Amino acid sequence: MELLGIDIGGSGMKAALVNAETGEMLSERHRIPTPTSKKPKEMAKVIKQLADHFEYKGAIGCGFPTIVKNGVCTSPGNLHKSWVGVNVEELFTRVSGREITVINDADAAGYASMNYGVGRGKEGLVIFVTVGTGLGSGAFFNGKLLPNFELGQIPYKKFEKIELWASSRSREQEGLSYDKWGKRFNKFLGLVELLINPDLIIVGGGISKKWHEFEHRININTEVIKAELMNHAGIIGAASACLHEKHHGHLQL
Repeated sequence: MELLGIDIGGSGMKAALVNAETGEMLSERHRIPTPTSKKPKEMAKVIKQLADHFEYKGAIGCGFPTIVKNGVCTSPGNLHKSWVGVNVEELFTRVSGREITVINDADAAGYASMNYGVGRGKEGLVIFVTVGTGLGSGAFFNGKLLPNFELGQIPYKKFEKIELWASSRSREQEGLSYDKWGKRFNKFLGLVELLINPDLIIVGGGISKKWHEFEHRININTEVIKAELMNHAGIIGAASACLHEKHHGHLQL
């Protein structure tokens, strides 16, 4: 089964066709820059352009870079403040003329790992952490998504939220080595372990390419492993989410 997955980022909106059975990308990734206004109407037009590019008429899954509850944006994140209260699913569906399922982008990346990557078949409470501009997180219990786990929002010391101290952006802004940054990231993982005691933590995002440079700093009791799907996880997971979310459960492949 062929699905279209879209991954919305602060700088680019990317899409590709995905095989729902294997998670394999069936096309090259097509990217359109995120409109500088980051407002709803302009971004919805890009969603339509992406679908039109692939001449795709079916259901679409979309990863959205902030909190989405029952299809409605509840926080602007790095987007324009006018997003708050907008039913993103209804807007994108109406403008594109296709049925679109919208979930948080970290949840989408987690879907990819849980269905096609290292998380497949893992039971219990699994936390997927994607490290980038912030610290995104997705939670899964026996394979089923528990949406909108925003673990990067945990307050820490003088910081409003720990992602301001332990994300890739903070590492770059402060010129930290991966070794020094790894100590911070381990502190974040330790707080996650203390608060929710998961059975497994999977680390994804661009930082996973440098896994060997900070892995030695991770010393919590919970098993922590690297994701394998890297930068395509958002697209692949978004595509599978349009099946998961409509059927309210774990995708049976």
